[in-house]
Amino acid sequence: MTKQKELGDKGEQIAREYLQKLGYKILATNWHFHHYEIDIIAKDGDELVIVEVKARTGTAFEHPSEAVGTRKIRFLIEAAEAYIFKTDSHCDTRFDVIAIIFQNDAYELEHYKDAFYPTA
Repeated sequence: MTKQKELGDKGEQIAREYLQKLGYKILATNWHFHHYEIDIIAKDGDELVIVEVKARTGTAFEHPSEAVGTRKIRFLIEAAEAYIFKTDSHCDTRFDVIAIIFQNDAYELEHYKDAFYPTA
């Protein structure tokens, strides 16, 4: 397993635990639709939450949240639409980004609710 994959897996685990502590119900992790993937699908009350997790060591190149560009957003929206259709979900949906920055043995977590909105 590559170090980048290990870092991503560790970040997703931290994000899941964080969301669960906030009372979110985790519905799926690493959900695939064709070659698209949603890191975490959760419920926050009556709201479906699609979560993209970005983990990095330090911020020398870019903040993790900056790695969620227009192409990634388009893929997340398409995958979310597939999940909603497949599960016949009838609730409001929002897209969150959780950025985790690892430094030595510690990390900083930033949660961006409603990080972006799908366009009609």
